[in-house]
Amino acid sequence: MKCRTGTNLEVVFMPSENLAITWRRLPERYRLTGSACENCKTNYFPTRKLCPKCRRKGRVATKQFSGKGTVYSFTEVASGPAGFELESPYVLAIIELEEGPRLTAQIVGISEKDVKIGDSVEMVFRKIQEDSAEGLIHYGYKFRLLRKKSA
Repeated sequence: MKCRTGTNLEVVFMPSENLAITWRRLPERYRLTGSACENCKTNYFPTRKLCPKCRRKGRVATKQFSGKGTVYSFTEVASGPAGFELESPYVLAIIELEEGPRLTAQIVGISEKDVKIGDSVEMVFRKIQEDSAEGLIHYGYKFRLLRKKSA
């Protein structure tokens, strides 16, 4: 590629995030690990090092979430952002975990007409995206609807 001055420019592909950040976020992405304040009993996701309610008085510990929750809100993404174009359309939701925190995640295997606010969901481990054919493949949590058993 040439710039205005006629100099050749090399186009370098930039991954979505660096390797160090990817490794630090593995517990959150792979196991849905957050934190809990032992003082006020509030749960947080993603992990916090300091409780915003108790400040220095709070003792924050690692918390493993169950992965079960309910749909708090949702939308169908018709035109996905860069890296997610091939997945469109997909359902993106705010999930309220049983333990309290809310997080944004994709609900897999459904369309907008199949989901409603209050539906029960559970976490599943899935591929999120890949940086390139030879780059990092990012895995993490998504959610699926829990079907009610018919009588």
